[in-house]
Amino acid sequence: MTETQSRTSLDYEQIKRLLPHRPPFLFVEKITDIVPGKSATGWETVSINEPYFRGHFPEYAVMPGVLIIESMAQTAGALVVHTLGHNDQKRVVYFMTIDRARFRRPVHPGSVLRMPVKVIRHRGAVWRFEGRAFVNDELCAEAEYSAMMTDSRAMVGTTS
Repeated sequence: MTETQSRTSLDYEQIKRLLPHRPPFLFVEKITDIVPGKSATGWETVSINEPYFRGHFPEYAVMPGVLIIESMAQTAGALVVHTLGHNDQKRVVYFMTIDRARFRRPVHPGSVLRMPVKVIRHRGAVWRFEGRAFVNDELCAEAEYSAMMTDSRAMVGTTS
């Protein structure tokens, strides 16, 4: 096991080495409780300065549910890349499915999202996860989702 794989948490800069996402579309700032190949917990502080709050909804700011699921998926993607040791930006994890998505309560600016994700199964390049999002101990959203690990060159449509 490499030094990176043996860590139990990742900070923002380490996450940026694992994921291709960048602000304003990077929705996880810390990952803790990492058990490679099994589970991790993502964290995101929801700021009023997020660009989506200008339109969702200006009079009653609510984080879009799809972005909560994206936050859980980014946590899972970082877990996969961390587990496999592909922190060289040559591999990318793509969403394949989202199932059983449920939104339980709105998430407002100032909230801290805690997002435990768990691997349900892994076959070849395809991974299936269960994720939940909490503010304090209140469940805000949950979903099952699948993703596939692929070469980053597929991202831009090049072949070389």
